[in-house]
Amino acid sequence: MKALVLALAFFSVVAQAETRCGWLDNPTPANYWLTDADGTWTMSVQGGYQAEGLDLIEYPSDDQYVDVNGNYGYFCACMNVETDSRTERILKVKSAKAKLLKDCLKDPNLPSYK
Repeated sequence: MKALVLALAFFSVVAQAETRCGWLDNPTPANYWLTDADGTWTMSVQGGYQAEGLDLIEYPSDDQYVDVNGNYGYFCACMNVETDSRTERILKVKSAKAKLLKDCLKDPNLPSYK
């Protein structure tokens, strides 16, 4: 019984569904991060870790997407995700909607992008 309680406590901390908003960064193929007020969350690393549901990410119109490396760059987004706060990983993307760049630019809790 004690092991079951410990296991339930562990999983309640690890996988948490939540909404996170900030800079969605895709600087190179298969590399994705979300930087919000709490830090930088890894979604995908080329040749390595990949969160479930990356195909659900909705990209913004061209005027709301900042290219920094050919077709790769960043934009402002809100995501419904499951996270692991210990590793700062997004485990599963349930939805991801682009927001206006100005929404992230005016948020004092987010780092500035150039």
